[in-house]
Amino acid sequence: MKRIFSIIFLLFLCFHTSLMAQRTMNTLNNQFGSSASGLDRDRYDRNGNPIDTAAVVDANTIPIGLYSWKVDSRFGNVTYIPVDTLQHAFQNSNDMGGYTGQYNYLGNLGSPRLSRIFFDRRDPSQYFFTDPYDFCVQRPEDVIFTNTFSPFTNLSYYKGGGSRDGEERFKSYFAINANKRLGFGFYIDYLYGRGLYQDQSTAFFNGGLFSSYRGDKYDMHFIFNNDNLKMAENGGIADDRYITNPLDMAEGKKEYSANEIPTRLNQIWNHNTSYHAFLTHRYNLGFYKEKQDSVDTDSVRTTQVFVPVTSFIHTLQVDLNNRKYISYDDAQNQTYFEYNYLGTDSIDKTKRTSIKNTIGIALQEGFNKWAKAGLTAFLSYEYRNFALTDTTDIPGQRIINHYKESSLSIGGELSKKQGKLLHYNILGELAIAGEDAGQFSVEGKGDLNLRLFGDTVRLDVNAYIKNQNPVFYFRHFQSKHYWWDNNDLSKIMRTRLEGKLSLDRWGTQLRAGVENIKNYTYLANASIPVKDSEGNVTGFKNNAAVRQHSGNIQVFTAMLQQKLKVGIFHLDGEVAYQKSSEQDILPLPELSAYGNLYMKFGLAKKVLQIEMGADVRYFSKYYAPDYSPVIGQFYTQNPNDKIEIGAFPIVNVYANLHLKRTRFFIMMYHVNAGSGKSNYFLAPHYPINPRMIKFGLSWNFFD
Repeated sequence: MKRIFSIIFLLFLCFHTSLMAQRTMNTLNNQFGSSASGLDRDRYDRNGNPIDTAAVVDANTIPIGLYSWKVDSRFGNVTYIPVDTLQHAFQNSNDMGGYTGQYNYLGNLGSPRLSRIFFDRRDPSQYFFTDPYDFCVQRPEDVIFTNTFSPFTNLSYYKGGGSRDGEERFKSYFAINANKRLGFGFYIDYLYGRGLYQDQSTAFFNGGLFSSYRGDKYDMHFIFNNDNLKMAENGGIADDRYITNPLDMAEGKKEYSANEIPTRLNQIWNHNTSYHAFLTHRYNLGFYKEKQDSVDTDSVRTTQVFVPVTSFIHTLQVDLNNRKYISYDDAQNQTYFEYNYLGTDSIDKTKRTSIKNTIGIALQEGFNKWAKAGLTAFLSYEYRNFALTDTTDIPGQRIINHYKESSLSIGGELSKKQGKLLHYNILGELAIAGEDAGQFSVEGKGDLNLRLFGDTVRLDVNAYIKNQNPVFYFRHFQSKHYWWDNNDLSKIMRTRLEGKLSLDRWGTQLRAGVENIKNYTYLANASIPVKDSEGNVTGFKNNAAVRQHSGNIQVFTAMLQQKLKVGIFHLDGEVAYQKSSEQDILPLPELSAYGNLYMKFGLAKKVLQIEMGADVRYFSKYYAPDYSPVIGQFYTQNPNDKIEIGAFPIVNVYANLHLKRTRFFIMMYHVNAGSGKSNYFLAPHYPINPRMIKFGLSWNFFD
């Protein structure tokens, strides 16, 4: 009941904020005229080219003058994105498995996840505890900025299952402009998954404020956000046969419901609290030039467009992270875990503080006919402080060890963003001092766009070579159950080449790539066997360790995406093939597939758009990474106790409805639960939820 009142309060708060913002806008209009209310209808980008609003705005859904973008976390460069009015596949917008089911996760909403497609995984961050929560944790490059004529609000609500064991999520997004250059906004993301299985609840509350100023000579983007993630850990179910062969567990007399299945752990929680501040701004030197545009057949409009020549850039990023591992059952700790370094203490903590400054000078592309590319030089300095709990002989006292690190690096970027035929970006960085000295990376991206048979054929290329220092928590970690100091880890050398061919008219996208990794560093399940008096193995006590493979590992990936249409019938498909040369160290499924068969049509003069269909997710059997509740990370399985998962399709049946500015879906999730061998695990010993009804609602407001 309290959560229902909380959601109602959040809805009221968003509506109230929107109304107050509208009053503020009216006041600004009265004081300063209409120019204070939003955008020029023909907005120009940084290079003096008009923004193609038709590419990012559906005029039947949202008003002209609303557009969105993201910024990169190094220089604050802008990338325009479509405004969130997505109708297609809306039923998958809150799916932990991703839009095409490419993620492994623990079953419950908000639980940690890991992409099965290796090329889609992000590099581990210095604070890797929140990496598996990318479903809801936003990095600076994930935050959406919006510029709008009138206040824009989006409210979304998702619900699945019942009131005692179901899941809920409420999201709100609000953006407003004080004038055509200065904008503000906030977002709220509240997630609560009670959990159909015992001791697996999730309770997250994330939110943030953002602001942007985009002038001719001065640009600024600011973000402040907070993540509060609390997750109960159950260690997986006690015996997989409760899912795969339920009748064997009670001599055929009983079929267990999900909440009756015993789990390995209880009274254990991971709690991550983080605060982030991000500021990127630049001052531009340049000149104004006249630009003429045809208003109609008889008249031409002349406008003054600013052309930047040189930019001075500064980016500041501050991260404060705090993690608590909470465990109250001492008897359980003694029987399940191999080590208890902190004795009977119920809580261990780790903290991280990071302050990073980047300064740069950019010579902008296109200020004269000889400047065919932009050139940026930069200098970065990062200070890091990690706190870890240590042991002491004095009962009730703990020592806090602080590890202070710094890293100084230099680099440069060469880029071409203008024009329609060819674009590229090449960035290099070298750490010259500090903990990461000798670390370097060279990354290149490019796209070639050709007209062929009345269609645009796009070829994207992505390549890099990286020599990376393993992140801090691979080198040092101290906790209640895991402990390591790896001072001799070598740097990780990675080389990748990837290409993607897109044919929009045919609905075809082909992607392929290869990567070589030397000194691959990873987490491994290092559990030791427990034997009875006769020497028989009766189980394993849990432990984990960091491993480094000194040889080379090759990964090959090929993926085909295809969309087909016959009348109102549509079929969207995706097939991925992967091959890892070291499956025991870097396990990947050879085959992953997704299919979505649906009808799409309109009613009431096409005002109401409807999609009805079913989709299926599938991947071949493999020894998928296990999950460690102690560190909230995925790690390779114990080689003496491995199990395969996969080769089980997961089918959902759904209906999407889109009426003007409102989207709604209803879904029967996992409709094939209980069929076949019922091997529905996405991580060893963690079954996904059984069959349930889910629905979602998203509503956009523009006043």
